[in-house]
Amino acid sequence: MAKIKEEQLKTIQEQQAKLQSVLTDIGIIEVRKHELLHAQAIVSQEIEATKKELEEEYGAINIDMSDGSITAINGSNAEVEENDDSDLSVVKSED
Repeated sequence: MAKIKEEQLKTIQEQQAKLQSVLTDIGIIEVRKHELLHAQAIVSQEIEATKKELEEEYGAINIDMSDGSITAINGSNAEVEENDDSDLSVVKSED
């Protein structure tokens, strides 16, 4: 039976091993991609829930992410109320 040269066989085997390694890495990356897309979907749902809560409390607003200040969105009837904490006091328990 005829055979290819030992050096040729070694080259083909190395190439196949490299290909298998690359395909394995691609599979791992695809699994990680799927996990990240799932995590992104969850975070997006959380953001939407938070937006809904804020809109119920403050109306249609824009939020400055640097300091948390809010302004009503143009064209909306939302009034932005400032929280006045000056009436708050600390009550000490008499335990």
